[in-house]
Amino acid sequence: MGIGTTDERGFRELTDTYRHELHLHCYRILGSLTEAEDAVQETLLAAWRGLDGFEGRSSLRTWLYRIATNRCLNALRDAGRRRPPEPVPPFDPPEPSRRGEVTWLQPYPDELLERVADSNPSPEARYTAREAIELAFVTGLQLLPPRQAAALVLRDVLCFPAGEVAGMLGTTETAVKGILQRARASLDKHRDSARHRPSPQERELTKRFADAFTAGDLDGVIGLLTDDAWLAMPPAPHEYHGLEAIAGFLRVTMAVPVPEGYSMTPTRANNQPAFQCRHGESPAGLMVLTMDGDRIRALTRFLDQK
Repeated sequence: MGIGTTDERGFRELTDTYRHELHLHCYRILGSLTEAEDAVQETLLAAWRGLDGFEGRSSLRTWLYRIATNRCLNALRDAGRRRPPEPVPPFDPPEPSRRGEVTWLQPYPDELLERVADSNPSPEARYTAREAIELAFVTGLQLLPPRQAAALVLRDVLCFPAGEVAGMLGTTETAVKGILQRARASLDKHRDSARHRPSPQERELTKRFADAFTAGDLDGVIGLLTDDAWLAMPPAPHEYHGLEAIAGFLRVTMAVPVPEGYSMTPTRANNQPAFQCRHGESPAGLMVLTMDGDRIRALTRFLDQK
């Protein structure tokens, strides 16, 4: 028995309810805003083509999530998935602390998060809605084997029953339990232990950071960071960990003349404070701040964001 519609308009009305949450789901697994949009388009096309075969043994939402999850897993397995080209800086950067593995990570604008329908948090949710979109969480997912990442999101974030997760992944409940155990242990090891809790200090702190950064005040910027802060710049793999390493990198970048002037406009991404950066009228990327009390724990500069 189908779901009772054979026309495109009726199908769109049924599926539009889930489109934005499917997009967020695909983003969590893929880490890429662009690839998430492609995965959603492929999901809805596959659902439309397979509509006659949907017998209603699961909810429409579960069926769509099953298709979307498997589209994402196929994308991650695709040998043709290309890393973004590594940007070439107009200066000689210092040696990075390390080279990161996740270079295709893109930010998720808060304006898109606002389109996802609010839902009451389930007592089974292992991660809050806020932390399940923060950059540390999404980055950690990219470091997991794809099936582990998918199982963790479906079970611990979206709270699908273990039996439904098993059906989506084509395995057994027993296997899902094992997959989740390994995924949770790995994610806890990779993730930053800091938890962002918004406070009245946030707006003042981010303004002080922007004022110091645009003024080229290196000591002012470093003074706002935690001792174990780090700087990353997707899609470049370079990462700088600790105040000395970050200061060394910023000292070089701040020495590069910018005749057009540099500005930072406040915005938000991944439920975190961010700045749209510009050289005069030219876009110069997006900088996302990870807060830790009255200090900044991480700077993530997305170089290719317009």
